[in-house]
Amino acid sequence: MAARLARLQNTLRFAGVRFMGNEYGSGAGKGGGSGGSIREAGGGFGKMEAAHEEQYFRKLQAEQLKRMKEHLGEEIEHHERSIKQHKEAIERHKKKIGQLKHEEDQNKK
Repeated sequence: MAARLARLQNTLRFAGVRFMGNEYGSGAGKGGGSGGSIREAGGGFGKMEAAHEEQYFRKLQAEQLKRMKEHLGEEIEHHERSIKQHKEAIERHKKKIGQLKHEEDQNKK
């Protein structure tokens, strides 16, 4: 489960890295790549493509956050069940110790 959480966190971290220019859709970025011919040309189509890209990454990040919240909820439920089981085991052991002490006291008489 920890590995799944780590993968989700890594994916979220890289989803933020996506823009290299001064203004979305204004032309080629500074990272060495051109960003594609539409981006390179700039203008309305470049801005529209950048807006679609931004929308895609916002949706992707929202879905990743949703999955992470669900995963953490499952983790919480798992640990709460474990706590309940441990408390029940403690009570059983205390009861058994009490019975053994009672038997020991009966045997001494």
